[in-house]
Amino acid sequence: MAKTAMVLSPAELVCAAIAAGEKKAGLVWRKQVLLGILAGAFIAFASAASNMAAFHLLGRPETYGLGKCLAGAIFPVGLILVVVAGGELFTGNTLIGVAAAEGRVRLGALLRNWIFVYAGNVTGSVLIAHMTYASGLLASGAGELGGVTIKIAFYKTSLEFIPAFYLGVMCNWLVCLTVWMAWAARDMAGKLFAVYFTIWLFITSGFEHCVANMYYVPADIFAKADHMLAAASGLFP
Repeated sequence: MAKTAMVLSPAELVCAAIAAGEKKAGLVWRKQVLLGILAGAFIAFASAASNMAAFHLLGRPETYGLGKCLAGAIFPVGLILVVVAGGELFTGNTLIGVAAAEGRVRLGALLRNWIFVYAGNVTGSVLIAHMTYASGLLASGAGELGGVTIKIAFYKTSLEFIPAFYLGVMCNWLVCLTVWMAWAARDMAGKLFAVYFTIWLFITSGFEHCVANMYYVPADIFAKADHMLAAASGLFP
């Protein structure tokens, strides 16, 4: 008896991607929003955890690269949750474009999915950002975690259009490759390996993920409302 291949062939993978795009585009809007909320929360959990692990390193120029590497080692759990537990993530759903290019998904259905999933991602991310602040976690390390969170968001929102655009393109290039390889894997171990290393790569590289930023920026807004956290950032008198 012939053994089943551990990964789909390129031709099989394209067919699987088209089928996945059709399924995602065909979801009713309520499911798109709900699954978007879950995916936004999963990515926000990963953002909060990676910051918690690396904030002491990220706050110092001489250890910044090491901090990004440590944060990158933790952040992939967010996309693993999306892939395994289920969720609709805007950045990965750009791959619905494959099905649209083949005429299997209408433009209207494609845009509807992107809009509802994006709205869900924002909602889930802001929810976790609020709970992270309200729980007092941002006061960890004598407020340094909150201070670093503010500085991270300040950097992100200070980017000029062209740098932000290219950082976003490079990020989603890797995110789409991640989802593509996860679809190709036939078993759980293959999916985990497909997700882990490419996501680690984009976080360590410093690329910009729009859904992760849905956590970072609201967390910054909440943190700045606390005078101790704002002072810990060193950005305000």
